[in-house]
Amino acid sequence: MKITEYAIKNSQFTLIMVLMVVAVAVSTLLKMPRSEDPEFSAPFFPIVVVYPGAGPEDIEKMVVDPIEKKIFSLSDIKKVKSFIRDGLAVIQVDYNYDVNINDKYQELVREVNSLRSQLPTGIHAIDIQKASASDVNILQIALVSENASQDALLHQGENLQKALEKVPELKNVKLHGVRDRIVRIDLKLDKMAQLNIPATLVSNALQSEMTNIPGGAVYEGNRSYNIKTNASFSSLDDIQNTIVVNRGTSAIKVSDIADVYYSYAPTSYITRFNGHRSIVVVAALKENQNISKAQEKYLNVIDQFKKKLPSNIDLQPHFDQADNVNQRLSGLGKDFIIAICLVLLTLLPLGNRASLVVMISIPLSMGIGIILLNALGYNLNQLSIVGFVLALGLLVDDSIVVVENIERWVREGHPLKKAIVQATNQIGLAVIGCTATLIIAFLPLAFMPEASGDFIRSLPIAVMLTILGSLIVSLTVVPYLSGKFLNPSTAEHGNIFLKYLQKAIHTTYAQLLDKALRFPVMSLIIALIIFIASLWMIPIVGVSLFPASEKPQFMIDISTPSQSNIAYTDTIAQQIESKLKQMPQVKYFSTNVGKGNPRIYYNVQQRNEQPDFSQIFVQLQPNTNPSEKLAIIDTLRALWTPYLGAEVKVVNFEQGIPQLAPIEVRLIGDNLDTLQALASKTESLLSKVKGAIYVNNPIKTEKTDIRIKINKEKAISLGVPIINISTTVRMALVGLPIGTYTDQNRSDDEYTILLTSPRHDHPDLSVFQNTFVNTFDGRAIPISQLADIELESSAQTINHLNKDRTVSVTAFVQQGYNNLEVTNEVVSQMEKMAMPANYHFAMGGEVEGRQESFKGFDSILLITFFLFIAVLVLQFKTFRSTLIVLSVIPLGIVGAVIALWLTGNSLSFVATVGIVALAGIEVKNTILLVDFTNQLRRQGVG
Repeated sequence: MKITEYAIKNSQFTLIMVLMVVAVAVSTLLKMPRSEDPEFSAPFFPIVVVYPGAGPEDIEKMVVDPIEKKIFSLSDIKKVKSFIRDGLAVIQVDYNYDVNINDKYQELVREVNSLRSQLPTGIHAIDIQKASASDVNILQIALVSENASQDALLHQGENLQKALEKVPELKNVKLHGVRDRIVRIDLKLDKMAQLNIPATLVSNALQSEMTNIPGGAVYEGNRSYNIKTNASFSSLDDIQNTIVVNRGTSAIKVSDIADVYYSYAPTSYITRFNGHRSIVVVAALKENQNISKAQEKYLNVIDQFKKKLPSNIDLQPHFDQADNVNQRLSGLGKDFIIAICLVLLTLLPLGNRASLVVMISIPLSMGIGIILLNALGYNLNQLSIVGFVLALGLLVDDSIVVVENIERWVREGHPLKKAIVQATNQIGLAVIGCTATLIIAFLPLAFMPEASGDFIRSLPIAVMLTILGSLIVSLTVVPYLSGKFLNPSTAEHGNIFLKYLQKAIHTTYAQLLDKALRFPVMSLIIALIIFIASLWMIPIVGVSLFPASEKPQFMIDISTPSQSNIAYTDTIAQQIESKLKQMPQVKYFSTNVGKGNPRIYYNVQQRNEQPDFSQIFVQLQPNTNPSEKLAIIDTLRALWTPYLGAEVKVVNFEQGIPQLAPIEVRLIGDNLDTLQALASKTESLLSKVKGAIYVNNPIKTEKTDIRIKINKEKAISLGVPIINISTTVRMALVGLPIGTYTDQNRSDDEYTILLTSPRHDHPDLSVFQNTFVNTFDGRAIPISQLADIELESSAQTINHLNKDRTVSVTAFVQQGYNNLEVTNEVVSQMEKMAMPANYHFAMGGEVEGRQESFKGFDSILLITFFLFIAVLVLQFKTFRSTLIVLSVIPLGIVGAVIALWLTGNSLSFVATVGIVALAGIEVKNTILLVDFTNQLRRQGVG
């Protein structure tokens, strides 16, 4: 081939190119961005609405319905999900995948903000988020102390936050498990009633003192000056001395009718580390950054900060994603060394010189792959690293085949230079055809649609680019190196290893091949029977979408009975902690009560605040292998199922797209009572399916609310505005935020000013006994005269899918059972269940994930199939040879299924990638064999 002859004739140029590839590859590897997961952004925008004190039905009617209506008036909307519970609504907006993310985000922000005036004034916040894979926290640090004050612990947390924010590669450095600082103004309601001072008067007085209005500008000479007014508080005294009202010659100040003091917001989120009181600092990695280099910087910051901590505060970094990335890269290095050793072993029959040539070709091929991958904008992550590991098993073939053929020509007595050119020419087209078929084999993975495609794409691209690099090296560098290193005169029968290898082939394989050729029909029938038997084994092996994560980490989700307070949930969490402390396999555990653990895995979002929920992130010892982790999970599941007073789930991290659970039955209809009845039946059905565990019905029971039933006629007759009653109730129970101010005497700390009544952090019904509302003329009337307290039942949660009410009954799959089989059984049972008119069910979980991940995949497979055949036909110019090559693929499937069965793995997406690689190797070897056979036949060899 001309490219081979050119590389040999211009050996100095070839050497320079080799050295350039080595230098650029090493430089690229050192500077290339690294992260655990691929970087991509999907057109997915969660809208979080915080409306304290409002129930699910009120939020649905007054908040979610108007927002959903506005969203569905926009173009390119794919799907909208809403999750509503007490005080909170999360609306997840999915656009079609081909839209401009930034444009759609701005559009969504603009349209939702346009609704703000139509939504209830009690809404605390509307946060429209832009989801990104890089938002996953790579670092989680605990500041631990049992006796440091809240102020001291928070102060050190803020100092660490500021220190980490200076690391240029980090973003979203946040504190968790801290209570917000507040200035609490406890109104003396009985005294205010005597003075006929309504709470609104106090609120208006404080807000007016904090209002800044631009003063305009004045001109002096040739210059103009802006006028600024100072209308903000700078100390606690300023707040206390604020005048509420003037009564004759005396002024009534805030301090006369209220106690003003520094405090903290009520406890709604508790964090502990290994059972000890703590706060948590987390940080994420900016896009296109090298996590290994970032680690060097932030570990230095942490070490320096740790030296300055007081003796009663300890710093514990208990999650560092960079360790996982470095471990994967170390694994790639180990696989690289293994590949080199295997090449040495494989090439012993060809001698040390041939082995050296192939050994040099491996890092060169990998280097080209790394350079091209970086040039295309991909980074080093768990998928691209897996791609390089796969490529290691594929790229060696080209160089081995070329070197072996050159050696064969030399053994036949040809001069070395002629042998190099002729031997490479003889198999050059076949090697090109092999590379083309391998690349085509990975095309479906490279063109997978939507988010799943973006996530997985770096894997096939890494394989394809490395294989392409291997082709270039085998046709240029390998012939060049052969001319420099191979012995010009080699014994006809080779070295002792080759002699023994040939002897082994002739005494075993050759005899078996001879029998197969003498009985071709019988051989094909036996092969067909074996293939059919392997297909029969697939249901036994089982099918799953994605395998579980192999990291030595898992989560424990604790759900206490609905409406449990945070104190009760904390007692259950402490009971679980006591067991974890006794387990030597557990290295760290981080407890979160009232909220989920900060996001540390790409497809697991942090759970929002919920007093009846707790989550414990467990890290096992680093040397824990996947089978040991699964055994620990099974042991804990057996121990804690059932659990008195709570539901405790031990949940492994799963690969793939986010989902509530592997099995999700989504019931769709309009009436909540009917949905509740259907959910109860579905829960019972799932509980009877073998292999289904942790069956969850989110509306199994209703919650009980306290309704303040206002006597509107009486309120109007007494001159009490209805809005004043609602505002007063909110002030008494939660408090009314007035604004914020920075105290220059306390390290410039920012405080929220909260107007409220004297009460505990978690008030009870006694708070209403001294609560008054004021009439238009200022008279104070006890709220008990205007309203009655009643108990009423209401829904715990309300969910929507595309504006329809839905309920998702979910379940996990027990270890040892196959996801697909359990899911199919659930579907079969659901299809037998009678549904009322206008009600139906749909499957979410893995079923929906599979549909979304492989939507449009059939067209890609069809194109790939014809491209595959086209290359083979172009290679051999005949369908007969093409069919011979294709016929080996089923035999590879036989081996793959048996291997999965023996190792206890299911046929997952990752296993399918491995089978594709295996099929590539089969086809590659068969192409070379068939091509060489055809050449011999053309030369008249029988």
